[in-house]
Amino acid sequence: APAAPTDAKGERIFASPLARRIAAQKGLDLGQIKGSGPHGRIVKADVEDAKPEAAPAKAEEKAAPAAEAPAAAPAGPSADAVAAMYKGREYEEVKLDGMRKTIAARLTEAKQTIPHFYLRRDIKLDALLKFRSQLNKQLEGRGVKLSVNDFIIKASALALQAVPDANAVWAGDRVLKMKASDVAVAVAIEGGLFTPVLKDADMKSLSTLSAEMKDLATRARDRKLAPQEYQGGSFAISNLGMFGIDNFDAVINPPHGGILAVGSGVKKPVVGDDGELTVSTVMSVTLSVDHRVIDGALGAQLLEQIVQNLENPMVMLA
Repeated sequence: APAAPTDAKGERIFASPLARRIAAQKGLDLGQIKGSGPHGRIVKADVEDAKPEAAPAKAEEKAAPAAEAPAAAPAGPSADAVAAMYKGREYEEVKLDGMRKTIAARLTEAKQTIPHFYLRRDIKLDALLKFRSQLNKQLEGRGVKLSVNDFIIKASALALQAVPDANAVWAGDRVLKMKASDVAVAVAIEGGLFTPVLKDADMKSLSTLSAEMKDLATRARDRKLAPQEYQGGSFAISNLGMFGIDNFDAVINPPHGGILAVGSGVKKPVVGDDGELTVSTVMSVTLSVDHRVIDGALGAQLLEQIVQNLENPMVMLA
């Protein structure tokens, strides 16, 4: 039998050997059992009827665990940590102005919160370039010179009308389907960029879009745009073709549903409709899409419509 137990005060607990053995097997604390034998001795019957008491919870276990704060997004190394990496190397420190801070915050938000997916197409520009040349000759007397970008704006605006479910923006807990085709166009300025919005672009002529775009771009570079001129829109265009970029993936400007990244037109060998090999001017585009707003098939329809408008430019005047 186990050795005679003692209570919390160190005094011996009187119990029969059999009672002590049964208590040990059942995990009973003899100090918590009242004996019914002579002089309070604990006997077999006392331990057989007793039940183990739940061990008192530790203070740490009693306290409800504090709700864990959501993990913060990785912020990267601190400014001091980065500077320490380049100790002993010459560099110029450029302080961020308000615009650059805003751009950094919005791009970080866009890439962290928007589920981007990308759709790519090549567009044959031969018909558009020929049509543009003819129009510019006719508009020369009015001082109008249409750019390829003007046609891309018009093609995108009409495509949003042809595929209305894609003309939408993300609004937190809902999607807003827009009626008008308000198209934003990225304009590079010193130290950043603006995205002025061409409102009702589907309803305006190419010459009107061209004049309006030139005015917005000029005032954007002079930082003279009013907030309402660069806020809003459901879709954006970013064209780096004039810098010789073949293709790239643009970051969606929230709350827009998509953005079209436009590369340069390059002469490439292509197989014509007659099966013969020929040379065409081909422009690569990538449509970045917010998957919360536009699903894959819907995005493909929108891009197909843009392609059709640009490869058949006369349709845009109908």
